[in-house]
Amino acid sequence: MGTAIQNKPLDTGHLTVDLNCDMGESYGIYTLGNDEAILDHVSSANIACGYHAGNPAIMRKTVALALAKNVAIGAHPGLPDLVGFGRREMTITHQEAFDMVVYQVGALNGFVKAAGGKLHHVKPHGALYNMAALSAGLSEAIAEAVYKVCPEAVLYGLAGSALTKAGKNVGLRTANEVFADRTYQQDGTLTSRRLPNALITDQNEAVKQVIRMVKEGKVLSQQGTEFTIQADTVCIHGDGPHALAFARFIRQTLENESIVVQPIKS
Repeated sequence: MGTAIQNKPLDTGHLTVDLNCDMGESYGIYTLGNDEAILDHVSSANIACGYHAGNPAIMRKTVALALAKNVAIGAHPGLPDLVGFGRREMTITHQEAFDMVVYQVGALNGFVKAAGGKLHHVKPHGALYNMAALSAGLSEAIAEAVYKVCPEAVLYGLAGSALTKAGKNVGLRTANEVFADRTYQQDGTLTSRRLPNALITDQNEAVKQVIRMVKEGKVLSQQGTEFTIQADTVCIHGDGPHALAFARFIRQTLENESIVVQPIKS
């Protein structure tokens, strides 16, 4: 699933990249992450839509925080699995996938419009994201749902995946996403969280991987093979114990490397 290198420089000659983070994943009385502080260091926020995490009040509050900090807002639809945080695969039809995405994107878009903002992007969550990366049919259903609800939104998908291809085919602007804290398999997929070494816990190693993906368009797989990858947007996770420190560190390091952090142009 590796792709050609297409990073576009600004007039200044600097490379640019979007830095996104999954947010709004608290639920009821349970608080997850430090969204308000992390928003100071990212350019895009993927806000949970109530299926894998989040609820109406959390959605409203997170949208307001993102708007106040001038961070691009995205819908983060997932599988209906609060207990498993949307990370467990489910057998769903393409029609069910379409319906789920329309429902969740429509809900988040409603809160964005009510707050006077504009929905910037859509990024599927967890198992739905990984399933779509490999399934053309599932990806087509998701892309069609996004296009029907918000055709001006950017569709975020795993770099070189079936999801980004489907988005382009339906007429959406797409962004190839890479991950700071995840390892890769030689086919371009992410290492399953069920396997050893799926996560990169050393922040220096994680940022080193990101810098190389952005500057060289290369990443090393767990099998020791190297492949090309397009890094339009970099995902960091906001639910870890050191999430805020890492967000601050990666933003500072990117800027030190003359990489401009900014949202994907929609």
